[in-house]
Amino acid sequence: MKAILALEDGAVFEGESIGAEGTSAGEAVFSTAMTGYQEMLTDPSFAGQILTLTYPLIGNYGVTEDDLESSRVQVAGFVVRVLCDVPSNWRSQGRLTDFLKRSGTVAMSGVDTRAITRRIRVRGVMKAAISTELSSRELLEHVAASQGYEEIDFVRQVTAREPYVWPAQGPVRRRIALLDCGVKRNIMRELAKLGCETTVFPCDVKAEEVLERDPDGVVVSPGPGDPARLLDVAQEVRKLSQAKPMMGICLGHQLLAWGYGGRTFKLKFGHRGGNHPVKDLQSGRVYITSQNHGYAVDPESVRGTGLEVAHTNLNDGTVEGLRHTELPVFSIQYHPEASPGPVDSNYFFHRFMELMERNG
Repeated sequence: MKAILALEDGAVFEGESIGAEGTSAGEAVFSTAMTGYQEMLTDPSFAGQILTLTYPLIGNYGVTEDDLESSRVQVAGFVVRVLCDVPSNWRSQGRLTDFLKRSGTVAMSGVDTRAITRRIRVRGVMKAAISTELSSRELLEHVAASQGYEEIDFVRQVTAREPYVWPAQGPVRRRIALLDCGVKRNIMRELAKLGCETTVFPCDVKAEEVLERDPDGVVVSPGPGDPARLLDVAQEVRKLSQAKPMMGICLGHQLLAWGYGGRTFKLKFGHRGGNHPVKDLQSGRVYITSQNHGYAVDPESVRGTGLEVAHTNLNDGTVEGLRHTELPVFSIQYHPEASPGPVDSNYFFHRFMELMERNG
């Protein structure tokens, strides 16, 4: 079955459908990660986005229940160059195309993904839509009439509806409160490995309710959308950071900045992939990191707030980490839990444990 991708700038790409029938609109983005397609598909931070993968062969190791990062596919659409229809891997429980169809995901293959990527790099992220049912002209009209990414509060679409507990592996060493702005399961898995029992709260929970549980520390999760839409959440993050040790990840990092009076700005085409070099300004060490974000903290905006820049991106100089000069609080823009990507930054979970032990 034929499928069409239309971009806001008027470009149209034709290919073959590899997912569900229908039409879906979102923000066109790309990721340079070579593996981890199932983790990306189910990552809540990709909500509302049509994801193009630059690596040409996708689906060759199939899909498995163990690689789900949330309860469902989160992307608005999925675009690849070549789909492998005969996966070969001992963990595989099925084909990617069947997974996409079952989940109702509109997806396509057989298109020049590098041309799409170059267009986004030159012109920036933009509105887009995939369809198996509309003509090119109709789809371009659909794109023009669709909502912009910044107009939608995606976090409240993906957050937990009620608090729940993720148990520790073995004896409980620490109890964590996690604000779910679009959390990936691997964050709780990594905390569980260290003996942490994690209570996951909806994003709109009040600080007082969290503190009633008297957690040892607070984690603010990654998530989708524009952090400027979440100033109410940012204020609760600030209150919690003044009472408990805190680690912010990705969107959680941005919300910490907003909570202390900082600001964020939108990147031209974002950072999405598993090979982004980041420098720790204190040690001088460089780490290769997993990233998925479209906004960055303005470094000038956090001057004099108690926060200072702790990590920077070596590709474009943007802020990749913050720490508080007096409180046991830090944040990183990238993903220590990986899934997918390198695990160089996993040590941040251990650093968070040390903060809680010193400030318990």
